[in-house]
Amino acid sequence: MAHCYYHALSSVRKWGGTVDDYLPLHQWFDQSKAILADPRHRALRHHAEGIFMLEAIFGETLVNADGRVVPVRLVGEQHVREDLGSIPSFADWARLITPQVWMLRGNPMDGAEGVTIDMPSRGEAVAPRSVPPAEAVGTVI
Repeated sequence: MAHCYYHALSSVRKWGGTVDDYLPLHQWFDQSKAILADPRHRALRHHAEGIFMLEAIFGETLVNADGRVVPVRLVGEQHVREDLGSIPSFADWARLITPQVWMLRGNPMDGAEGVTIDMPSRGEAVAPRSVPPAEAVGTVI
């Protein structure tokens, strides 16, 4: 759907009440259009975790203008299904992100300045190592 108002109208048809009962929930899903005004904005909230975030922010239920109690999670599921046809996981979205070199650099930890990690170039095969090099840095968690 192109606009939150139409999602809210769809909610009214499904659960009764008024557009104003549902509009804030649908607007929350689409706030990401402010930073990316194309369908990719949906990767930030249009997934299963986004639906649970909606519920955490707005509560488990809402009472619409008709006095009907409506589960917020169902409204979120309705929004995502209307936009995507199904409810993906965040992992479904993340799998489509092609890692870039700048994403892999990170920040050096205290005392680890100058330590580098050898990353293969894009398309380069990773050579197996039977013994780690002497200068390998281990991380204890």
